[in-house]
Amino acid sequence: MIRYLDPANDFSTLARLFTVEMQDPTTENGLREDYETHKDRILCLKVATSKQGEVIGFNWLTRDRNDGQRAYFYVVVSHEHRHQGIGSQLYQKVEAVALTSAIRELRATFPDTLPESRVFAEKRGFSLISHSIGMQLELERLDLQPFLDLAAELESRGFEFTSMEALGNTEANQRNLYQLNDVTSSQTMGSEGEHSWSSFEDFQQSVCQSDWYKPAGQMVVIEKSTGKWVAMSAITRFEGQAEAYNLFTGVDEAFRGRKLAQAVKAKALLFARDVLGVKTVRTNHNALNEPIIAIDRKFGYVQSPGELYVRKYLA
Repeated sequence: MIRYLDPANDFSTLARLFTVEMQDPTTENGLREDYETHKDRILCLKVATSKQGEVIGFNWLTRDRNDGQRAYFYVVVSHEHRHQGIGSQLYQKVEAVALTSAIRELRATFPDTLPESRVFAEKRGFSLISHSIGMQLELERLDLQPFLDLAAELESRGFEFTSMEALGNTEANQRNLYQLNDVTSSQTMGSEGEHSWSSFEDFQQSVCQSDWYKPAGQMVVIEKSTGKWVAMSAITRFEGQAEAYNLFTGVDEAFRGRKLAQAVKAKALLFARDVLGVKTVRTNHNALNEPIIAIDRKFGYVQSPGELYVRKYLA
């Protein structure tokens, strides 16, 4: 049977399904927060149950923040209940709701270690947008000093290495951080020039007001002579996780080639080691973004499981 989500009772099971089936460690509280934050854009959220009433799968369709004709979805079914048509039923409801909601493009993400998910998507007309590879670093094996020496050298050349906490996590500085994020992420190789947020207000709500946002872990580089924000590396530790996650590292195109990415990332890793107290750092990169992957390999990152992004245009 497929029924509507029961917010009071179903999130614990959905969190388990995300963790086990999508290999995405998820907590019940985190899922509730995500639901409350985005429920005005959620178009479909239903669960599939067994004859005994156990939740064995779900779908989750959310309209994109920036493009009202685009939506993202999940279809997740417990492995012991696959190949019974449950996933097909859940997806059919996603597409039906999307069509009646003026959605013209569907997107989905799933681990690259689940080839059956890619087969499922391709059979339904989805094509690959990009491959985000995972990278993992064991901090105990890293000698940060050469990279911190590089940062000191760059400081002598007129660059200030600081953080949102040191600068003051004011709205004005959040606007500077937004501009830096927006510009550098859209310039990233393989990004297709897309923007992650529709406005500063969107960025402020989805980033600066999130539980995972740590001003001290938002490292930025400023050109002293002009005051221009030119590079950044953001790092955090999500609730319930033993490792840190390097959210994004970016450098304005006009300032590339000066090793700013290596230096600012080193500052983020130092924060992860000495303040967050972690031994492992993870991150993800578009497989086409060879420069940042090369930088990570200098630090000693090794490739780990990643994600595939797919899309389908609806008639």
